[in-house]
Amino acid sequence: MYLHKLKIGNVELENNLILAPMAGVTDLPFRIITEKFEPGLVCTEMVSSKALFFGDEKTKKLLKRDEETVPVSMQIFGSDPETMGFAAQYVSKLADIVDINMGCPAPKVVKNGDGSKLLLNLELVKEIVNAVVKNSKVPVTVKIRKGWDLENVVAVEAAKIIEEAGASAITIHGRTRE
Repeated sequence: MYLHKLKIGNVELENNLILAPMAGVTDLPFRIITEKFEPGLVCTEMVSSKALFFGDEKTKKLLKRDEETVPVSMQIFGSDPETMGFAAQYVSKLADIVDINMGCPAPKVVKNGDGSKLLLNLELVKEIVNAVVKNSKVPVTVKIRKGWDLENVVAVEAAKIIEEAGASAITIHGRTRE
């Protein structure tokens, strides 16, 4: 395996091993356990921007990071630029990197227009990334899929929009939501 330092915005990672965000998995105890494998970055599970906006205490607990020694990326999701901007402001006080989830395929997420559903509205993608970048004190990254389905493969176009809106890095899951 080829390990090298990685820089995302102004955050320097010791190596390019990144613990991906996984709903129901990457909580604080799990992230602390993975530190023995010396990742360059660990990610929280995704949190709802609306839940943060409305002050949900259970959601706030997902962002706890007391004992961590490696950089932490906190992932937010939502489809409303205002609540995503608020979430970015909140999370960027705790995180080294703010990550936007635009790739989740779960029915309970996409039915609200969040996650990978955003790939069907690239203008909204632009508005959300702009709002998050504007409100974040730390670098912003975005996770997308290559598209919604085979008729809507938009990864290249979405990536250009995301880059133009000021994101520091983009992760592309190489398959569609379908």
